[in-house]
Amino acid sequence: MGSLGVGIGWRSELDLSIERMAGVDFLEVVAENITPAHLPESLRLLRARGLPVIPHGVSLGVGGAEPPSPERLAHLAACARALDSPLVSEHLAFVRGGGMEAGHLLPVPRTRASLRVVTENVSRAQDALPVPLALENVAAIFGWPDDELTEAEFLAELVARTGVGLLIDVANLYTNQVNLGLPAVAALDALPLEHLAYVHVAGGYERHGVWHDTHTTSAPQAVLDLLTELCARADPPGVLLEWDDDYPSDAVLAGELSRVRTAMSLAGDRR
Repeated sequence: MGSLGVGIGWRSELDLSIERMAGVDFLEVVAENITPAHLPESLRLLRARGLPVIPHGVSLGVGGAEPPSPERLAHLAACARALDSPLVSEHLAFVRGGGMEAGHLLPVPRTRASLRVVTENVSRAQDALPVPLALENVAAIFGWPDDELTEAEFLAELVARTGVGLLIDVANLYTNQVNLGLPAVAALDALPLEHLAYVHVAGGYERHGVWHDTHTTSAPQAVLDLLTELCARADPPGVLLEWDDDYPSDAVLAGELSRVRTAMSLAGDRR
């Protein structure tokens, strides 16, 4: 896949901001928020300008025991076709079981048995999609007691078995470092970054010692430092800023994209 550049997550609340903002190279849209046959006018306009748009799913649930829903896969595929997307992304997460919705992107139990199930689910998804699939590491506030693999080891094995791409969220790595004591740089060293599809950056806040990955504020410097660490190890095809509520001014968003570019450029001194 070619270079995507620096992008931002498209939200209807940010449509005019993104349309008039310089320095946006690509977009990501939450797949569940659009209807492929009736795309928002803003997305059609931006797509006509040549900006790649990636559908980003939040409900497929490849981490569950049940196979992914054919209807959800069909929707992701339709989004990719409607947007002429270079790839589709989703989360390596557990979201439902036995007909009950978790209401959150929960971590997958990282056992060998779970890996076999996830491998099959990812393969089913890949077969149903017209473009490559990339999976995102999730933020967690707990870990399963019977984990046999680290998240990086689990992802590396999944990539080896399926060839799936990686969407590495450095904010989620930071979240897991704060909340679970999992060293983020060690995770970067263990991940197969040669399969990197693109990167997420986002902000959040700490309350009572717990980091909440809210996507509602500027990315802390520690997250941007992790982006620099990642870029010192690999050349990511794209880096995308997520902002999901408490939307700021155009100037703040432009400043955040500038901070992302600066963090990426600092990696040149590390290579």
